[in-house]
Amino acid sequence: MSKLQTAILAATLALAACAVPPRTVSPEGAAKAPDCPPCAEAAAEKPAAPAFSRVFTLAAWSDLPGWQEDDLSAAWQPFLKSCQALRSRAGGAPWQQACAHAAEVDARSAEAIRRYFENVMQPYTVSTDDRSAVEGMITGYYEPLLQGSRQRDKRNLYPVHGVPDNLLTVELGDLFPELKGKRVRGRIEGNKVVPYWSRGEIAAQGKRLPARTLAWVDDAVELFFLQIQGSGRIRLPDGSLLRVNYADQNGHPYRSIGRLLVDRGDLKLEEASMQGIQAWARANPARLDELLNANPSYVFFREMPASDDGPLGALGVPLTAERSIAIDPRSIPLGAPVFLATTRPNSAQPLNRLMLAQDTGGAIRGAVRADFFWGFGKEAGNLAGRMKQRGRMWVLLPRGYPLD
Repeated sequence: MSKLQTAILAATLALAACAVPPRTVSPEGAAKAPDCPPCAEAAAEKPAAPAFSRVFTLAAWSDLPGWQEDDLSAAWQPFLKSCQALRSRAGGAPWQQACAHAAEVDARSAEAIRRYFENVMQPYTVSTDDRSAVEGMITGYYEPLLQGSRQRDKRNLYPVHGVPDNLLTVELGDLFPELKGKRVRGRIEGNKVVPYWSRGEIAAQGKRLPARTLAWVDDAVELFFLQIQGSGRIRLPDGSLLRVNYADQNGHPYRSIGRLLVDRGDLKLEEASMQGIQAWARANPARLDELLNANPSYVFFREMPASDDGPLGALGVPLTAERSIAIDPRSIPLGAPVFLATTRPNSAQPLNRLMLAQDTGGAIRGAVRADFFWGFGKEAGNLAGRMKQRGRMWVLLPRGYPLD
């Protein structure tokens, strides 16, 4: 494909994206798929590089509730994982120095780790983008366990698809440097480029979908939430675990089925958790396909090597249960330590601890907004599905880090 053809393709898909309704945030948890493609109006405006000073205000360590009580040794290995990636990212020089100092710290001593952060880092209070508030929404996510098989059988009927051969992804930054990081998706139909199939259209393709099927699972609702979480494990008949991770998405915007159920009067707002949606689905099997297809977004997966580590986050390092969060990288530097002050799911019990911003999510938008990674399995899912708390955040940056 020539550069001109590619440019035409990019413009066509960007225009097609404008017909898609705006993205909504899911009350049942953060969707881990990326945002829908940019509209032509957005493409015409050159996005500015992150200017973190607009949402950061210099703070003192005494401002962080529970800073002295947190067992920082639990966050140390996750921080060292972040260091592996931070050295090569924007603003890398301050991180290189900070991470070099980290190599000299006694990892067995929480107090030595605390002294390191207080001497090398500076805390900043994070405020909303319009600087009107310092409190925002904290949700949760996890790595689910599904039951399935490599082959379709009477029990396992729902496919976990790899990336289709006919899914086109155009990196707009390759054509227009001011659109670095923006991409659009579509497919070729005859001599035209059209948006890729929606969730319902993908299901209707059946065997005709030009994609490898990684596995078949026994529960359509669990598969739906696997797509929201972005990674998970599938227990096969021989007891082994198949790990899958987000690979790509069909380019359609995410629509919250929890919000839809509330709007239709099928659930009360306080019932629109992951568990509430699962209960509704099992009580209304005849209406399930219609509900799921109301969300046109669809996630494709890749198979990952077997490992006891957490799933890979957007930073490219394994996530750590209860120490990793997903953030909006336009507001919080990806990889940075973040002190979080919130409460445990459905309670007023304080949850104050040092976290690492090692992931991103399609529904995580704005500065005071985070998705708390609870880990793997059913109990982690119970906590994640019920977490919708208010919270505050302080980002820790190396002294001398460029904010503008």
